[in-house]
Amino acid sequence: MSEDKKVALVTGASRGIGKACAIELAKAGYDVAVSYAGNEEAANKTVTELKDLGVNAKAYKFDVSDKEACAKAVEEVLADFGKLDVLVNNAGITRDGLFMRMSAENWEAVINTNLSSAFYMTSPAIKTMIKQRSGCIINMSSIVGVMGNAGQANYSAAKAGLIGFTKSLAKELGSRNIRVNAIAPGFIQTDMTKDLDTEKIAEHIPLKRLGQPEDIAKAVRFLAEDAPYITGQVIGVDGGLVV
Repeated sequence: MSEDKKVALVTGASRGIGKACAIELAKAGYDVAVSYAGNEEAANKTVTELKDLGVNAKAYKFDVSDKEACAKAVEEVLADFGKLDVLVNNAGITRDGLFMRMSAENWEAVINTNLSSAFYMTSPAIKTMIKQRSGCIINMSSIVGVMGNAGQANYSAAKAGLIGFTKSLAKELGSRNIRVNAIAPGFIQTDMTKDLDTEKIAEHIPLKRLGQPEDIAKAVRFLAEDAPYITGQVIGVDGGLVV
């Protein structure tokens, strides 16, 4: 393992935004660890595409809402790749519904997968980053974590929590040369938005279109590669929807 080789771990990277982030980091020369929850075929396809870009890649199946599974996965990544430079906490789910009818199960599922997972992944990851005295953590928040959204109290709370987590951790880890930032995507064309009225949504976006996963991936690459003096920030990638 070359000391100059960079390694990234992207959660929820078998498809959508996570996959785009993995590919963009591979284009920047990173070896990539791909986490996924269930779709092995999609995860293996992502790994093949990454290897076609000339980097090393491997898929890891585990539940990001399981603390022990996350710790074990980070341990396996370090054993396989030798180091960890970038962690992208991207994995997430939705369980939408008006709050008055929201079940405790749907609340807890979203909080655990979208927010607690960032703690479960980051806690073991920063141990090796502190030893390296370098690292970059990127948390995938959302515009609804900034402005809220009817029918998404659970999702909005989780994404807002990621923003507070990001800002606090940036203050704690800055002296160790570890940067922590968040990205707040707007409406991005993925499986999560495929059932929405995209034309109606686009009317309210200054750039008059939904974003692509690659738009988010480019922001991830920027924060990982070209932002050595940026930490504790929330980068909105939303076509101007939240200003």
